[in-house]
Amino acid sequence: MSLQPHTDILRLHDVKSDVVNSDIELYLKTKLAVIAKSRSDCDLMEDWPSPQDINTLCRKATGFFIYASTVVRFVASQGDPPDERLALIVSLPQDTSHEGKEGIDLLYTQVLRQIFCGKDQIVYLHFRLVVGTVILISNPLSMKALSGLLRNHIKQSRVHSTLRTLHSLLLIPETTETPVRIFHKSFPDFLMDPGRCTDTRFFVDPPNYHRQILLSCLGVMKGELRKNICNLDDTPLSEVKDLPACRAASIGDTLGYACQFWTAHLVGTADSILGVKEVQKGIDEFFTTYFLFWIEVLSLMENLGIGVNALNDIQQWYTLVSCVENLLRIPIFMYI
Repeated sequence: MSLQPHTDILRLHDVKSDVVNSDIELYLKTKLAVIAKSRSDCDLMEDWPSPQDINTLCRKATGFFIYASTVVRFVASQGDPPDERLALIVSLPQDTSHEGKEGIDLLYTQVLRQIFCGKDQIVYLHFRLVVGTVILISNPLSMKALSGLLRNHIKQSRVHSTLRTLHSLLLIPETTETPVRIFHKSFPDFLMDPGRCTDTRFFVDPPNYHRQILLSCLGVMKGELRKNICNLDDTPLSEVKDLPACRAASIGDTLGYACQFWTAHLVGTADSILGVKEVQKGIDEFFTTYFLFWIEVLSLMENLGIGVNALNDIQQWYTLVSCVENLLRIPIFMYI
């Protein structure tokens, strides 16, 4: 039965701005009041947050709920007193941007600078690698799986400590088995746009980090792929008892991700010729040594069709890279 006669369509852009602003104001008052009551360790004034602060935050939000929710998570984070964190946000320049973009950009920049204040360069390197992976992967992974994917680049403890500081910007679960998720698309959009993320310590250059993830995937497959990985006999897959449990035990999330999505990251590197030789070497080794084991894993995951798409991705990458290399070989006087 069609639901259309019984359904009302609500278009968010049609909601009156005063209604949206009223909802944001109520949300801020309610959530910040809860924070005030829960922080007995801080000497917050009875009227905190002040009506002036709430009004300022509402103006800065410009109708964007993600702005308000990010402020609340940032203020609620442990470490600094809530009133000091709120004062940082209130003191930011007023937004006069198109669709509120610069307002959220200033907020993200201030939150990141506060989190990483006084840290050395290696911490920023870890941030870009870990968060770059979180925002570029094709399917959300848990902290455990992310640590496995990045194990050749960064220690597991560093992955966990980096993510644990980012509760106000990413959905960080309590357990290491639950996927890390992005609260709102505006955060990765901000990090990957050099015109918006002007602090280069936080800028994530997509082709560069796609290459890092690709090489990580190739490294995982090199280290874990083997013949008859699930130790099965000649029983047809359709008759294997509890195949999902067998996959979880013998393949796992990290290897499963690498096998399914490594070529998606390969295509993501095509806009850059940096590291092309290293990538070509990794692909050559993969086809020489691990190709049949990869096909076996895809079959066990009942996703063999990915192999066809992956081969198309590889062909597309070689075509794009060849075009870029040919352009670079053209003498400069040809453009004069």
